[in-house]
Amino acid sequence: MPAAEPAPVLLRGADRASFAVAFANRLRGAGVAAGLTETDDLVRALGVSPPDSRAALYWTARIALVRRQSDLAAFDRVFEAVFSDAAPLPLNRSAAARRDDVHVPVDADADADSAEVVDGGGLPWATLPAAVAETSPGEESGLFVPQPRPSDVQALAARPFEDLDERETALLGEVLRRELSGWPTRRVRRHAPHRSGRRVALRSTMARARRTAWEPVTVVRERPQRRPRRVVLLCDVSESMRAQAAAYMHLMRAFATVTPAEVFAFATSLTRLTPALTRRSSRDAIDQATAAVADRFGGTRIAASIGALLRSHHGNALRGAVVVIASDGWDSGPPAELAAAMSRLSRRAHAVLWLNPRAGAPGFTPTVAAMAAALPYCSGLLPAATFADLFAVAHAMPS
Repeated sequence: MPAAEPAPVLLRGADRASFAVAFANRLRGAGVAAGLTETDDLVRALGVSPPDSRAALYWTARIALVRRQSDLAAFDRVFEAVFSDAAPLPLNRSAAARRDDVHVPVDADADADSAEVVDGGGLPWATLPAAVAETSPGEESGLFVPQPRPSDVQALAARPFEDLDERETALLGEVLRRELSGWPTRRVRRHAPHRSGRRVALRSTMARARRTAWEPVTVVRERPQRRPRRVVLLCDVSESMRAQAAAYMHLMRAFATVTPAEVFAFATSLTRLTPALTRRSSRDAIDQATAAVADRFGGTRIAASIGALLRSHHGNALRGAVVVIASDGWDSGPPAELAAAMSRLSRRAHAVLWLNPRAGAPGFTPTVAAMAAALPYCSGLLPAATFADLFAVAHAMPS
């Protein structure tokens, strides 16, 4: 039986590096950001899988050279100008294909002119065509990008809370959870072995000396252990904080899921939201927490809420903790009552941070009577009008 003939290679005899450099140069002239890294990726891809059709060459070059969706149209124009008889595959992206964002094999033997449209192809977002077909009314529309670009996150984070929709708020809430990586710690009485410790661990040193005729050849050193400091967060969800309520819900969820923190919401009364906000699904957590706050968008009783926390069995969680209060400072009670509650709170807590959404305004001064009464007992007053301010709070937690 005669051996099967090898499949023809499209660029047989051509120098892959020269072809990749020339093609990338044409793309840069058209505005596509195809640099040295992308060119090297194309050379390696052509070496690993030599294309045997124009369709295979098209997808190999497109996956290797295109990094931004905005460059897809320019790439198609350049490829069509170089290979005039090759047409890009008109693949669409459906909801079924969005479930697999990694890889679905494409038939390399099929030519671009006779390629059959596969349901989205399961291709990653960087290989989507420039014009995405409209989806059906019952299907999600738009482009699904799992990880937004840092520039997009910074632009959204700088916008006020009231200018963000529900999807953008949820997206920035997940980014805020990742920002809470560095957490304040406290020194405890226990010690642990460490090579840079100053104190000699006598028990460990003597245990090792048993192997060397009780000569302490190896000296084990130790230093005090540090554990994450407890954080207690109280967020105002009254009528004056309606614009910030949704963002502060995500702030409380970030604290509750990343660290062993206690989170509370208050308006006219205090509501503990730690069990509700520790749910895995952010949407379920926010919905359950919203339903649990019965006095949301009502009046404000800051002093009464702090006093209720101090009197409850959760008041022990305040000892040595960092207490964060997010409120604009409007209180229906007398300022002297808030000053007394803040005085008790400051003596029990390690530090008290006050987040005020109006503190970032130019020329801000705490002229509100309640805010002025509480400020002497606070370790710091920080702005909290945007997610960028909340990101800064995550890095400004006192140790």
